[in-house]
Amino acid sequence: MARELSLSRKLRRAGFDDTARAEGLWHDATLQRLFGSPETAELWLEALNSAASPDDGLLTLIRLAEALESDAGARAVWDTVSQDESARARVCVIAGGSGPLADDLVRRPQQMLVALASHELAIGADAREVRAELLGAVGADPEADVPVATAGDSSTIDAMRRAYRLRLTRIAAADLTSEQPLSLMPAVAAALADLAAAALEASLAIARATLPGGGAEARLAIIGMGKTGGRELNYVSDVDVIYVVEPADGADEESAIQVGTKLASAVAHACAGSSGESPLWPVDAALRPEGKQGPLVRTLSSHVAYYERWAKTWEFQALLKARPVAGDAELGQAYRDALQPMVWRAVTRENFVEDARAMRRRVEDHVPPQEADRQIKLGKGGLRDVEFTLQLLQLVHGRADGAIRSGNTLTALAALSAGGYVGRADASQLSVCYRFLRVLEHRIQLARLRRTHLMPTSESDLRKLARAAGLRQEGAEGLQQRWLATRREVRSLHEELFYRPLLPAVAQLSADEAALSPEAARERLGAIGYRDPKGAMRHIEALTEGISRRASIQRQLLPVMLGWFAEGADPDRGLLAFRRLSDELGSAHWYLKLLRDSPSAAVRLAKVLSNSQYMADQLSRSPETVHWLADDDALQPLAWQRLDGEIDAVLHRADAEDKAIDSLRAIRRRELARTAAGELLGVVDPPTAQGAIARVTDMALQGALRIALRTAELEGVWAGRPAPATFAIIAMGRLGGLEMGYGSDADVMFVYEPTGGASDADANEFAKHIAQRIRALLVAPGREPSLQVDADLRPEGRNGPLVRSFASYTEYYDRWAETWERQALLRARANAGDDGLRDRFIALIDPLRYAEGGIDAGQVREIRRIKARVESERLPRGVAPQRHLKLGPGALADVEWTAQLLQLQHAADVPAMRTTHTLRSLQAAHDAGILAREDVELLSDAWLLASRLRAGLALWSGRTSGAALDVLPLDRRDLTGLAQTIGFGGNGNELEEHYLRTARRARSVINRVFYGIEPQ
Repeated sequence: MARELSLSRKLRRAGFDDTARAEGLWHDATLQRLFGSPETAELWLEALNSAASPDDGLLTLIRLAEALESDAGARAVWDTVSQDESARARVCVIAGGSGPLADDLVRRPQQMLVALASHELAIGADAREVRAELLGAVGADPEADVPVATAGDSSTIDAMRRAYRLRLTRIAAADLTSEQPLSLMPAVAAALADLAAAALEASLAIARATLPGGGAEARLAIIGMGKTGGRELNYVSDVDVIYVVEPADGADEESAIQVGTKLASAVAHACAGSSGESPLWPVDAALRPEGKQGPLVRTLSSHVAYYERWAKTWEFQALLKARPVAGDAELGQAYRDALQPMVWRAVTRENFVEDARAMRRRVEDHVPPQEADRQIKLGKGGLRDVEFTLQLLQLVHGRADGAIRSGNTLTALAALSAGGYVGRADASQLSVCYRFLRVLEHRIQLARLRRTHLMPTSESDLRKLARAAGLRQEGAEGLQQRWLATRREVRSLHEELFYRPLLPAVAQLSADEAALSPEAARERLGAIGYRDPKGAMRHIEALTEGISRRASIQRQLLPVMLGWFAEGADPDRGLLAFRRLSDELGSAHWYLKLLRDSPSAAVRLAKVLSNSQYMADQLSRSPETVHWLADDDALQPLAWQRLDGEIDAVLHRADAEDKAIDSLRAIRRRELARTAAGELLGVVDPPTAQGAIARVTDMALQGALRIALRTAELEGVWAGRPAPATFAIIAMGRLGGLEMGYGSDADVMFVYEPTGGASDADANEFAKHIAQRIRALLVAPGREPSLQVDADLRPEGRNGPLVRSFASYTEYYDRWAETWERQALLRARANAGDDGLRDRFIALIDPLRYAEGGIDAGQVREIRRIKARVESERLPRGVAPQRHLKLGPGALADVEWTAQLLQLQHAADVPAMRTTHTLRSLQAAHDAGILAREDVELLSDAWLLASRLRAGLALWSGRTSGAALDVLPLDRRDLTGLAQTIGFGGNGNELEEHYLRTARRARSVINRVFYGIEPQ
């Protein structure tokens, strides 16, 4: 009993599924006689542990034992095998890993055991040795110029097929016993391709034996295609070929074609036709010109003519793997020499990249739905994803780089990685995934020697597959998890690489342009709009010189980016900024990888650098922000909670006032750059951009207030004493309206309230100190841009005190508030400081700005009078009023004063008009029936366009202050630059006409609505 339990444990340890059945079979008398001793039996039981299915392996050994009973010669070989640990393992992996090869082992035990006993390399063997072996099997002389078999009958075909299966068995045994199947996979695939090539050679020798004189009239070359051509064949696969024929000396072309057709047909029959031995695989010539409708064989000139005139995009992609594998070697090489240049020119065909991508989608679409989640080869995340991805990269970049032209997938991947076309990490990951998928494919095919690419579904088959693939510890569940993870990784990399925006753009370049040929580059630069082609060439040479990976990637990027720079307003400036940025970031591994691999980063970078000096300056200061260009979400303004969190972090980290304010101003600069990039790229609309600038200004003011309060608490007169007042900041003007530009000042009012019984004098002194400190902190010269804090909209303007108490505001507004001050309060918004004080201040001013009954006729006349004076007095001298974007007719001030007049008149009765935002108040006026829809649209269009132009002038020029930012330029180059910067779909002249026309239409509404002037 104890012995049975011990055997049961051993069987479980060896991986048997049905241990009870295996115990019974283990005691089979014939099997035990074959083992000869318990010690030998133990050795074989241990060897069965290496099989994918020990249960199947044991059954095969029993069958083999029965076969060896009457075969003394085979039994002698068995005894040799039994003494060799590695030979035992090879027998067991065949016996328990491949049903058809196990059948061969039982059917021809001596030959198979001799093959499995051999320690000679079956993988990595010289292809000439394999060719000689199969030619020898059919009695052909391997050294002959045109090998011919001794006969062309079925017995010769059988001999060739037996030799093939013996070599196949040796390859499979070495493969299945490998402890590193992923590492060995490329060598296995190469060995299988060499064996297929040898079988084609032997089949051609048999075919010649069927014809008088060996078919000497025809020189025939067999071109391997697909995995055969790439030297990466599966165990069971169609062998794709193309036949090329030429007349031998003294023969005519017609006779050569007839003989060549017979030879090609006979080759296919020898490999796949009926015979005493199992067929090898179908010989598929469907990749030939015209496919199955075209002639089976063609002359070289006929092939060349077809590919020059009629071939489709996918046919050139297929030719990438074309390789002479059998027949006339000289003719095969001539075929390759004639057609390979066409492969690398094919990328210039119209819609080449789009056609290649469409082909991959069609392959996916043709996968039956019930197979989609099981497809190793054709489905999403399968082998075709890898192959199509690499082939497209090769075809696009290979015309300028001969180092990446290999027809072998893994060799091509390594070359693409070495050349910088694929990132090292991506290439490594893709290589592992590809090898794993191929190993799964091989193991599944070996099980029954059937052409399949589907993952099994049964638990038993998955467990066998896991053991065969070297994942016996993970089991069926672990295999499934790795398979699914691999598919996800492959699909992700495929989508990232296959759909790079660079590829169609590179494909449209000439070969000289793609290679950055100096002469062609200079001509192209001048033709597409660079003002200084020589200077541009110096930048290009500086970026691309040398053999570094950095230079290699730049050589991929620049041919396309030069065109993208030229689509912008100032390509010279864009290229210069790109060089500076690349010099700064060139050693950062992520930078060039981002530009090469991201669907959007490179083209967006070219756009912002060539259209915006502001962004060129910002990126030079913070190059790491290039990351934003790859992600629309990263270009969106940060949420207030995120900004508030950053303020807290900065103020807690900084141990000194200057460090704290520098960090705060740096955040503001960063967020202005984020907003600018988003606006330039159309990810953020102008109102959102204005609001974002205002919000980050709020953040700066709040932070500065907290710094000032903390410093006052720790230093100076109030150190160690309770603050004598609460303090708040009220946003005014464009800040209050959330309508700020890149160079806008922060319009504010300061309010305080004494606390804790403090005197008003102390409270006032404290508040004045805090207000002055806020302004000083934000405006002081430093590494980061300053922010002007303007309090001129306070009561009495510049003549009034900088700070007032809440009681003082209450008294002032109750007794002396003027109409213009009520108008200014329409944009007042709580900004920073004590929440209670802020809320009370807003409650204080609401009755003034939204007064019951609105405003009277005298107040309306006063507003109109002030507006007219502003138009006449504040316009800069020498500037045509129509060109002034702020004060001109139909410009920003016109629209804003109109909206504000309507608010003063109607906001008390229309709550929706109680907003600090211009466009919202106009929309609310329309909703209330106060303004016609057409009027709102004309006013809104003018306001938005003027806002876009003011922002565009700052972004284009890089300046954020100065009178020129309010004026539509006269200079044609600046106008064109402005048009490009704001994304206007025309040139500078058209932009000018568009603005003037839009402003005129708005002014007609303003004359009627604001000034009360009815049209004549």
